[in-house]
Amino acid sequence: MKTYISKLFIYSLVAGVSFLTSSCSSDYLDTAPTASTGASDAVGTTENAFKALNGIAKLMTTQHYYFGQGFAGENNIMSLYEAYPSQNYNYNYYANGWLPIFNQTYHNRTNSIYDAFAWYYYYTMVGNANTIICNIDVAEGSDSDKKFIKASALTFRAYAFEKLLRYYCWRWQDSNNGASQGIILRLDESTDGMPYSTLAESYAQIYKDLDEAIALFNESGIDRPAGEVWTPNVNVAHAVYARAALTKQDYAKALSEAKLARQGYPLMSNAEYHAGFCNPTSEWIFGSYGGSQENIWYWSYGTQYACNGYSASSQPTGAGSIGRELINRIPDNDARKALFLTEDKFPGYDWNDKKVLDPDYATFEDKTLSAEAAAYIDRIAVSGLETPYQSGWYYLGAQLKFYVFDLPGVSYLPFIRSSEMVLVEAEANYFLNNTADAQAALVELNATSGRNPQYTCTKTGTDLWNEIMDYREVELWGEGFAWSDYKRWNRPVVRKAVKDGGNAYPSVAITIPADGANKWTWDVPLNETDYNDALE
Repeated sequence: MKTYISKLFIYSLVAGVSFLTSSCSSDYLDTAPTASTGASDAVGTTENAFKALNGIAKLMTTQHYYFGQGFAGENNIMSLYEAYPSQNYNYNYYANGWLPIFNQTYHNRTNSIYDAFAWYYYYTMVGNANTIICNIDVAEGSDSDKKFIKASALTFRAYAFEKLLRYYCWRWQDSNNGASQGIILRLDESTDGMPYSTLAESYAQIYKDLDEAIALFNESGIDRPAGEVWTPNVNVAHAVYARAALTKQDYAKALSEAKLARQGYPLMSNAEYHAGFCNPTSEWIFGSYGGSQENIWYWSYGTQYACNGYSASSQPTGAGSIGRELINRIPDNDARKALFLTEDKFPGYDWNDKKVLDPDYATFEDKTLSAEAAAYIDRIAVSGLETPYQSGWYYLGAQLKFYVFDLPGVSYLPFIRSSEMVLVEAEANYFLNNTADAQAALVELNATSGRNPQYTCTKTGTDLWNEIMDYREVELWGEGFAWSDYKRWNRPVVRKAVKDGGNAYPSVAITIPADGANKWTWDVPLNETDYNDALE
């Protein structure tokens, strides 16, 4: 623990005071390195503490140079930890090169940067949060500000702990009621050796953090400024609580917290849904800051994974495609289905003909088909933004969901939306045997919202469960849930190549059993186990 964690926390403290001003403007703070000034100066006033909160937000979208290109906070988590290894996110141009990630063969490689990044990144977030939590009570400033700042820091810490449990711990149903290995619960600024807590103890700490955060938010009487989705507020705390409870299979708690989380954040209209997912809408509970003045250029999420970002505009990579079988189960009149290049939009083609669809990459090969795809894109492209896929390469299932508003990849990113909370309610109600309420949640998401005004739901039992899973996958596609959901559901990944009715690249068109890859658990990185002398 002497080297790795100490360096991690030093970097964490520097990040907390040096990245963003409280308004996320382009003017950076003129402060001395925290390693020399100390945490008491970094959080000596509520003004500095607000800046430290912004530092945590910045960590979620900044390049972490030690790990190299692409390791930019949640950007990397959303792609390498969630999208690539999932069933219904295809990135065929690079699938062969990213084969170990797609097929989950790196989970036990403890000396790999891919195994280490999530551990490093989320504990860096924990380190920032702990600096604030341990020092804010004696800072100069009003009690209301101190309560709000502490509540936000506690929410950030709970968010990070919940993510660490997803990747480095077994499923709750495999844990012997929480007796299996949890995470290292660092609750102060120490860097000494510390053993693992149990999974049950880890969840208990998340609950405790969020209970305290919610109480402090309410006592403070403060909410974040409108539109500043990167700062946690009481809704974010309730939403993280709902996530943790759902993963712990505490369905009653998940249900109650999800309802509280989306208060004041109504589901967005179809017009907002089709506006490119690059600016916050009415239902963004939590997200990144993404203004052009904080551009991280080619390491931003939108550079590679936006339909009008740099890669899709200038290279044959595409920008990610949805699983063919999944999207074909969604009715053609669904507003979400309009955001994917699916077969229903191009009738009359033989999709088994390799002159129409490449059998490996699932690219459009027929010139007339490509012209029809270009025409469809022109019809629905977001006004005022760069046209998608200017490179002229089209994949079956290619997405038109994520855009950027500035090149090469500038955009805000959603981390938590009200739609997710509605889906938490549907899932929780299903397992609480509240069938009518689960159906009602799906109707609210699909019909009441306008995504599909004709939608009804009378399904029960397994059919209802499959419906909930399908609509969760479609609604939240590309937003960083896909792999974790399948892990929680104890569901195998089953990918199919074009010849078998899918659209995955052949080398990743495999089945990954739910009990494989150490129960879908990343091993704790070697840098932690080598230096933390309290670990067994």
